[in-house]
Amino acid sequence: MSQSGMLSPKKSGAVIQDWQPENAEFWQQRGKRIASRNLWISVYCLLLAFCVWMLFSAVAVNLNKVGFNFTTDQLFLLTALPSVSGALLRVPYSFVIPVFGGRRWTAFSTGILLIPCLWLGFAVQDTSTTFSTFIIIALLCGFAGANFASSMGNISFFFPKAKQGGALGINGGLGNLGVSVMQFFAPLAISCAIFGAFNGTSQDIGSGEVIWLQNAAWLWVPFLIIATFAAWFGMNDLAAAKSSLREQLPVLKRLHLWIMAVLYLATFGSFIGFSAGFAMLSKTQFPAVVILHYAFFGPFLGGLARSVGGMLSDRFGGIRVTLINFVVMAIFTALLFLTLPGESTEGSFIAFYAVFMVLFINAGLGSGSTFQMIAVIFRKLTLERVSAEGGSEERAQHEAVTETSAALGFISAIGALGGFFIPQTFGMSLSMTGSPAGAMKVFLAFYILCVVITWLVYGRKKA
Repeated sequence: MSQSGMLSPKKSGAVIQDWQPENAEFWQQRGKRIASRNLWISVYCLLLAFCVWMLFSAVAVNLNKVGFNFTTDQLFLLTALPSVSGALLRVPYSFVIPVFGGRRWTAFSTGILLIPCLWLGFAVQDTSTTFSTFIIIALLCGFAGANFASSMGNISFFFPKAKQGGALGINGGLGNLGVSVMQFFAPLAISCAIFGAFNGTSQDIGSGEVIWLQNAAWLWVPFLIIATFAAWFGMNDLAAAKSSLREQLPVLKRLHLWIMAVLYLATFGSFIGFSAGFAMLSKTQFPAVVILHYAFFGPFLGGLARSVGGMLSDRFGGIRVTLINFVVMAIFTALLFLTLPGESTEGSFIAFYAVFMVLFINAGLGSGSTFQMIAVIFRKLTLERVSAEGGSEERAQHEAVTETSAALGFISAIGALGGFFIPQTFGMSLSMTGSPAGAMKVFLAFYILCVVITWLVYGRKKA
């Protein structure tokens, strides 16, 4: 097809038949504008998905205040379960964009998040709601976490190789901000009857105070409705991105997929795990501090840092940024031991909070840099493999895009498991020893391992 015959959104509707992001003229004339529109709608939808995914990190700390009687272990479990279902669902979500299309899937996957939000709002108003019911709702919230895999895979199709790090950093980083957005606005929303006659019953938490805990979930309903329509009417499906599940599955055989999955587990897994468990952990160590006033700031910094990590990686190389990042994470994890309360010390919340903020920042930076590494590594390896097999340039480009998208999604599924393991490891350490120090020793050893892996596999000259 000639350059003049390339289809614009007005001519092609929701489906774009001809997409050539590596063509500089096409990119400047039409591609950049289309890609940017899809990116910003994707950011909005993904930000809301993270709000829903981490709902229980704000709701769990208030359940017993409104009349429920759950143990600390049960509350930690509720904060961790969305990450389990989110991680498991990221596997099929990794492969759906080339099958169904980015526009259709983004609209569908955003719209279904109305179910856990509405259900949770009713459940918290009835103190006879069983723990098993909250488990089901928490698992449904995990569907929101799976959106990350499909969203990142979808955006990778729209941008040229040189701009993928920045685009993925913006999509993932601003999407990650949904955690801090939720943790900032949820405490405000539960303090007043923002829905008027539709607000439901208030809950007495003592000392003459009442809250509307259902607002933590219902707050997102109107925004989800807007996002669903925005995705359906404002995004595009790319015909060039179409491929079958059979074409995508070979990526699971690549050794680098599993190596990068370990590194991403240490970065994004730390970000989402700390986001899920930080409020509950702080409450156990420093009960006098009203942690919900401050908990949002860590995910906020981490979300912003992810975008920065992608951009720094485009400029200096993802390997270098990732290696330095893991060194810093190991150092500050070791420093965290000095801030905890013990037999002879009350600990320091200010130092504890400051160290965790650095960990949040570096977890965000590393999430951006490792994702840039994935995009570069899989594109390079696929192009080299197809060329060695004597394949055409067209085939090489198609397989490179397909495998990169599938790898980004699948590795993100592994990384999401950190949202389960970190809160659960904190909970186990607290129940066994009364201190989170045991959990932090595990994390410290893991970060040191990642320093070694990054240097041996990618960082040294002969890597």
